[in-house]
Amino acid sequence: MDKKYMAEPYRIKMVESIRQTTKEERIKLLKDAGYNPFSLRSEDVYIDLLTDSGTGAMSQEQWAALMRGDEAYAGSRSFYRLEKVVKAITGYKYFIPAHQGRGAEQIVLPQLVTKKGMYFISNMHFDTTRAHVELAGARAIDCVVDECFNTQEYHPFKGNFDLLRLEQIIQEKGKDNIAGIIMTITNNSAGGQPVSMENLHATKAIADKYGLTVIIDGARYAENAFFVKQREAAYANKSIRAIAKEVFDMADVFLMSAKKDGLANMGGIIAIKEDEALFQLCRTYIVPMEGFPTYGGMSGRDMDALAVGLEEALEEDYLLHRLDQVRYLGDRLRDAGVPIQYPTGGHAVFVDCKVFAPHIPFDQFPAQAVVNEVYLEAGVRPVEIGSFLLGRDPDTNENIESPLELMRLTIPRRTYTYNHLDVVADAVIAVYKRRHDLKGVEFEYEPPVLRHFTARLKPVK
Repeated sequence: MDKKYMAEPYRIKMVESIRQTTKEERIKLLKDAGYNPFSLRSEDVYIDLLTDSGTGAMSQEQWAALMRGDEAYAGSRSFYRLEKVVKAITGYKYFIPAHQGRGAEQIVLPQLVTKKGMYFISNMHFDTTRAHVELAGARAIDCVVDECFNTQEYHPFKGNFDLLRLEQIIQEKGKDNIAGIIMTITNNSAGGQPVSMENLHATKAIADKYGLTVIIDGARYAENAFFVKQREAAYANKSIRAIAKEVFDMADVFLMSAKKDGLANMGGIIAIKEDEALFQLCRTYIVPMEGFPTYGGMSGRDMDALAVGLEEALEEDYLLHRLDQVRYLGDRLRDAGVPIQYPTGGHAVFVDCKVFAPHIPFDQFPAQAVVNEVYLEAGVRPVEIGSFLLGRDPDTNENIESPLELMRLTIPRRTYTYNHLDVVADAVIAVYKRRHDLKGVEFEYEPPVLRHFTARLKPVK
């Protein structure tokens, strides 16, 4: 490594064996999986970059915390330990656990939709958020800055809201038709890109002007805070915890898949600043949909591990290494000419497959074609973030063309070494060299909701 990247700030105390398959094996395995790597068995994947959700390694303190887990159905000690940590970090009055982020979304978002024809506005909705918006009877509008779509040019905060467009949308739709503004931090669909504190304050000011609820979708809020510390001069000397607290002060509700910046294998968070009526509604619906309010679909041991993980995720050495691993993989690809979302984000390198494979039309899913080829090359499993994921228009049922066709190389936390990332880089570079030979894919089976998880595909002839 000729550039400076931080070495792992931990020692490896346990290992899990992984095996390499042959190219012939992978050809058959991918065909059997319907050319959708979600359907591959993990044992058939050498380096798994499908997601960073619940796939990271826990610390010795988290493993110790598992042993403290209190599995009482109601009022467990584990719940109160987790509640104390969540309230200390966010400053919010109310907390409810959920089994993961989508569990939190399915509880909260419908409570904010008070009539048909409402909208949620986000810098960019991710897949489950968009699905739960639509299942609640509302519609999702993305409102990210244009710089996000120019993947080759540097911009420090490509995840930002387009403030002018945000206010125009509110005026066009009418403030009474806006169910809420969702701040997604970091902005996953934009390429794991951060949102600046300046932009968050301006977004909050617009929300206050029109009396709108602000929701933080904060699965990676700690990574976003570290970017703010690195890239906004006014925050260079502030702690990650203080930066995060300032962000939480700008919202009414915090939803989190705690399987990311909670460093846990399972868990989700609903935190509500002060709206007691909303809290009571959510507390009511958590019972039939997730579990009792003091476990919400989580085991006691998972709540204890999460309480420790939330604290560890705010440590600067951990965050620096986390972002350096992503930067290292991005630098290797960029040095070889592979088009990526630049600069790299917090949890993944996003390869721009509109540039990588421009000959494949959007409805033959160019990023999915590249994802499959990378698996065939080296047993590496990435994931598509593009038109395949975006799905169909809920009103016309037409395929929606995503403005970005991205292959996400998602790096699990505290799991892989730089040598593993070299294997990934070599595989992507090899595929890039034969990119003109790639062909798109089409459906054999298409589920009606979140199709990318379980669809079956076949190569276009």
